Amino acid sequence: MRKVAGYLSVLLVAALAAADTDLPGDGGRSGETPDLSKLNFVRAIYNSEGGMGEAYYVYDGRFWARWETDFPEGDDNFSRRLSTLTRIDVNPKAASRLLTAPDLGDFPMLYMSDPGYMILSRQEIEAFARYLANGGFVWVDDFWGDAEWQQFATVMREVLPGREWRVLTPEHPIFHTVFDLKEMPQIPALPFASPGGDTAEPAGAHKYPAGSLRDPQMRAWVDDDGRLMVVATHNTDIGDGWEREAYGEWYFETFSTRSYMMGVNVVTYAMTH
Repeated sequence: MRKVAGYLSVLLVAALAAADTDLPGDGGRSGETPDLSKLNFVRAIYNSEGGMGEAYYVYDGRFWARWETDFPEGDDNFSRRLSTLTRIDVNPKAASRLLTAPDLGDFPMLYMSDPGYMILSRQEIEAFARYLANGGFVWVDDFWGDAEWQQFATVMREVLPGREWRVLTPEHPIFHTVFDLKEMPQIPALPFASPGGDTAEPAGAHKYPAGSLRDPQMRAWVDDDGRLMVVATHNTDIGDGWEREAYGEWYFETFSTRSYMMGVNVVTYAMTH
């Protein structure tokens, strides 16, 4: 009993520490200096509102801040696959950066995950807007339902005032840049995936009111010249397809393959436009 009580105390202390930290975690890589002669797949670090189950959660025996969902394993796996499937020279070890990092402009694209509770400071909003205005590209993934979308869309109205998102249908070239995809793939996180089961994640796993989680879409914010600045893959978890590629042949063949196809298309399109 003492061991159990001690373990629970450790968890409680960790939870309180995370709750009191403005930006819990840096992924262990925000201070590293990657090789800038290669493409670096960079995870954006952001803060989230709320407490346990909102700003952070426990899974696989550890605490996760929302921004680091699937990091670093998923990002590293994708970096290696991207290097194998294309001619892009990619750093096999993904990086992470604050939106206010002084070297953010060294990286042409950022990847952001699980932003359904995301909040940004005024300084972060200005840095985010500056990054996009200077030609940066951001891909946002793994958020489901109406409430999580509205949270992110509200932030984006501050980052890009006067601009609204649009749906990119499968006719858009981004779906056909390398692999010919006929639809936006819906990738459920591994715990919600089963042979013959529903690919939509359950409403109870997401922010209330969830609304519809059944229709995956790619949505985007575009600049005056038609350049995609921000692409959001909504009602799907592309990143889990990368992270969980080794969790059995069925999951890999059913979901990871399509996750990699979508990822290769998005990055290749962004790097060539």
